[in-house]
Amino acid sequence: MQYSLVELNQMSQEAFTEALAAIFEDTPAVARRTWDDRPFANIPDLYAKMVTVVNSTTQEEKLALIQAHPDLGSKAKMAEASVDEQAGAGLDRLSVEEFDRFQFLNREYRKKFGFPFIVAVKNHTQASILEAFEHRLDNSPETEMQQALTEIYQIARFRLESAIERED
Repeated sequence: MQYSLVELNQMSQEAFTEALAAIFEDTPAVARRTWDDRPFANIPDLYAKMVTVVNSTTQEEKLALIQAHPDLGSKAKMAEASVDEQAGAGLDRLSVEEFDRFQFLNREYRKKFGFPFIVAVKNHTQASILEAFEHRLDNSPETEMQQALTEIYQIARFRLESAIERED
């Protein structure tokens, strides 16, 4: 369901949180905390305020947000938005060999960093995701945590743009 900014600005905190709960994977607290910053002038304003909320959280909360994301190419239960995003990149149609490659990289990544590999799949193809996977395995844990958050912010922007009616 799409909402207008006018509707979002007039919602109760509970309704606002429910409407935007999926913007940040399984982390409705971001929407709940952002509600206090109403009114929102436009989508970029709402997005910036949501990112500010995430940036103001503790390291543990950031890690929990990162860990709320599913492994790429996984058959595990995940949020509807993640299912759609991964399907858009063809990750729901992997061959046995491709699936095995994704599972291997997911394990190696989690072993090194302690959280799932995150990429805004709307910006990628299967090939570019695999390339990013292999390149980012060389990053330091600090660099990779920041990269994971950067990717999460891109995912959130895409989700917001889908959830809110454009006012041209």
